[in-house]
Amino acid sequence: MKKGISTFLALWAIWILIAGFNVTEIILGGAVALILAFIVSKYVNYSFGFSIVLGALKFVFVYIPVFIYKLVIANLDMAYRVLSPKMPINPGIVKVPTEIKNDFGKLVLANSITLTPGTLSLDVEDGHVLVHWVNVKGSTEEEYKKEISKDFDKILGGIIK
Repeated sequence: MKKGISTFLALWAIWILIAGFNVTEIILGGAVALILAFIVSKYVNYSFGFSIVLGALKFVFVYIPVFIYKLVIANLDMAYRVLSPKMPINPGIVKVPTEIKNDFGKLVLANSITLTPGTLSLDVEDGHVLVHWVNVKGSTEEEYKKEISKDFDKILGGIIK
């Protein structure tokens, strides 16, 4: 029963995202998702509860705004470095510790670091993300974490278990 409901909700959400928020499309999508969920649910090997929905809402309304803020700040910083006559850079490769244990969470963290200008995730290994950084600040792993991923790590750790 739980797999059937999970399949229905997943299929219906995909339908709505593709078709839009028209009342007719929502009703039609619900009917199609219900029929497909009845057929497909015996073959799937997943189910999710309310915690997944809550995590998705936290991701959208907490993580994404923080990520966008960090993205804007990093873009302004890189623009300064590019337009500055002396090109104030101090490139290097650093190990940034992470508290995230889940592989998917580490993937999201590494991609968030890479999407932020001035940093590029090279590898994820044993609780660390190896990062190429255009302007290395600090000399310890904790200082690197504070500058690069502290906010990302904290929020993702609370969302992705």
